[in-house]
Amino acid sequence: MRNLTLAIGLAVLAAACAGGAIPSIMMAAPAEVTATSPNILAAIADPRRPAADRERDVLRHPAEILAFAGVQPGAHIADIGPGGGYYTRLFSVAAGEGRVYGVDRAGTPERPRPLTAVAAEYSNITHLTDGYQNWTISEPLDAIFISQIYHDFYLPQLAIDVPALNRKMFDALKPGGVLIIIDHAAADGSPIEVTNTLHRIDRARVIADLTAAGFVLDSESQVLRNPADDRALRVFEGDIRGRTDQFVLRFRRPE
Repeated sequence: MRNLTLAIGLAVLAAACAGGAIPSIMMAAPAEVTATSPNILAAIADPRRPAADRERDVLRHPAEILAFAGVQPGAHIADIGPGGGYYTRLFSVAAGEGRVYGVDRAGTPERPRPLTAVAAEYSNITHLTDGYQNWTISEPLDAIFISQIYHDFYLPQLAIDVPALNRKMFDALKPGGVLIIIDHAAADGSPIEVTNTLHRIDRARVIADLTAAGFVLDSESQVLRNPADDRALRVFEGDIRGRTDQFVLRFRRPE
């Protein structure tokens, strides 16, 4: 019996070395990320978060967004257009030993980019300031995150080649990696010109853009939708500011 048990054990080991490992024996699958996962709760509770960020939580639902992005400890994430670092801070804590890249535009000595100060507080944040299209990250990413700024890529003054940028993001992700897009919803069928006037974009246009680059639409969250929003208004107008109807899309690079 001992000889039989030893033989079975050696057979399992040989299969593992040959690439035939049984996941339940050799490696535990990553736990599903939820809004109450320990790393997500730690990110929300981070005492370094400014009061202004905490006040925005009620509208931005950060725990649900981080869970939707599937942020695991050890993840490598690019936050494109990080602004003041609202999400960059959260990613930093949720990713733990991972790395967060804030993909930003260059500032000046007189007007530095806000993320410069944020990156100084968090050892795993790398602040890149070569622009939204010219960045270079030398390691494959688990996730790319773009909140409320994808529509800006169409602004003439930024001179961004959007199809080329979408292909670049595809190539920057690991197979199976995700791209999260949050943006202000324009009325269905709106022309691309509304990006410059209303600072909105048609959800269907975003899906067409990203699938053309090879991405697959994986899922959609409804947590930021607001049917009361008049999608013909500029996003900065009156009471709708901060309360716009926003779509949240998760695209995946195929395995």
